[in-house]
Amino acid sequence: MPTRKVVDPEVRRPLAQIADVICQEAHDRVPRGGDAKKELPCTSFLAEQDRSARRQRALLQAGQAVTVVTRDAQRAEALAKEGAHVAVADLRDRDALRDIFRSGQRAFVLNPPADPSTDTDEEERQNLAAILAALEGSGLEKIVAASTYGAFEGDRCGDLTVLHALETQLLAQPIPSAINRGGYYFSNWAGMAGMVQESGLLPSFFPADLSIAMVAPHDLGLEAARRMMSDVSDIGIKHIEGPEHYTPNDVAAAFAEVLRREVEVQEIPQDQLENTFTQFGFSEHAAASYACMTRRLIDGKIEMVGDAIKGQTGLKSYIASALKG
Repeated sequence: MPTRKVVDPEVRRPLAQIADVICQEAHDRVPRGGDAKKELPCTSFLAEQDRSARRQRALLQAGQAVTVVTRDAQRAEALAKEGAHVAVADLRDRDALRDIFRSGQRAFVLNPPADPSTDTDEEERQNLAAILAALEGSGLEKIVAASTYGAFEGDRCGDLTVLHALETQLLAQPIPSAINRGGYYFSNWAGMAGMVQESGLLPSFFPADLSIAMVAPHDLGLEAARRMMSDVSDIGIKHIEGPEHYTPNDVAAAFAEVLRREVEVQEIPQDQLENTFTQFGFSEHAAASYACMTRRLIDGKIEMVGDAIKGQTGLKSYIASALKG
């Protein structure tokens, strides 16, 4: 694979897109009698390094009771024009973040991905500590948090261990908390569209025939929005995935159908994972963490809590929509 200085932002977690869907759903579901802003204020983070939602953002409408938290106000200009309140704050400014939380009743909480050129585990754990500290004394009545399939207790395995720590600490504090674990994002594959179209090769960190749970960010947003609106008794961990499991071969077939060309899966050997990540601009610490996550998924080390909630968006329709803009 070619050496790249910085990882393509399209393959990062599409958290901003999820937040947009939550905000739109909040607008659609808030009762219109009286002052909507007092009925269900919603606070949602906008992931600062994620740009995957720029073509598919659910537009906010004037009067929506939503606060979007971001470090850079320019990132949220479109949302502001549609009626969202934009709160500018450094994620690690615990007092400022707590003041923002106090302006709402419910919050969608996520731990934004750290720059992969850094020690991502260390950076994300520092962000996590700041978020949890800001929740103390916030007065929120409910929290919904984004997590991932395969989360487990441990260290130095990227999202799987960092987000497990988020889950554990949220469930241990007094504010009712709902945890949504999402499958592997379809959008991770869509970010490779340019490479696939040019070469006919689909790089894959997974074996071509490995069947795993995948999901569309839009469906994650819909379920998060539902739990934002549901009773405070709707808490605990739930898993969200697409209508069925898919393999990298299925992804290649979806690309082939849309691009009208042959597409072949190019497997990256497990003993080359760290080297491949560093070629994409990851630090050695980050490469080791992402390789750990990948190997655990390949080995099927995923513990489910109850039956998965099935989203309606299938792989083929997602790839077709993403590639056609």
